[in-house]
Amino acid sequence: MSATLHLLRPLELTLWHPETRFDPILMDQTFAPDFHEFGRSGRRYTRAELLHAEAHPFTATLHNFIATALSATIALTTYQSELHTPEGTEWANRASIWDNSTGRWQLRFHQGTPLTDALTAQQHGAMPHLRP
Repeated sequence: MSATLHLLRPLELTLWHPETRFDPILMDQTFAPDFHEFGRSGRRYTRAELLHAEAHPFTATLHNFIATALSATIALTTYQSELHTPEGTEWANRASIWDNSTGRWQLRFHQGTPLTDALTAQQHGAMPHLRP
């Protein structure tokens, strides 16, 4: 499986570009039938809610991306997200569980946990250029 772990970063990035994130056909293929998410806000999101989410502008950068095999067909990705919207910048620790049991990677679960500020992000290694 380690040979296919390199495919997970580009798949994860599809969630972080508006032109792919709000493509309902692509996300229908990406989200497993039982997919759900605990968002950065603490809210639980269902697959159906995210497939029908209203598009909005944002840019994002993923820091410290790591993909780890949990079994022959399951992988965990972890990283910090730096999300820029018209309302401001938000940082979060992120974790996704990807499943390849059907022969293609699908997202089964995602969770975001807020990082309170840029200093916190730096302490987590996401912003090595800042000084406390």
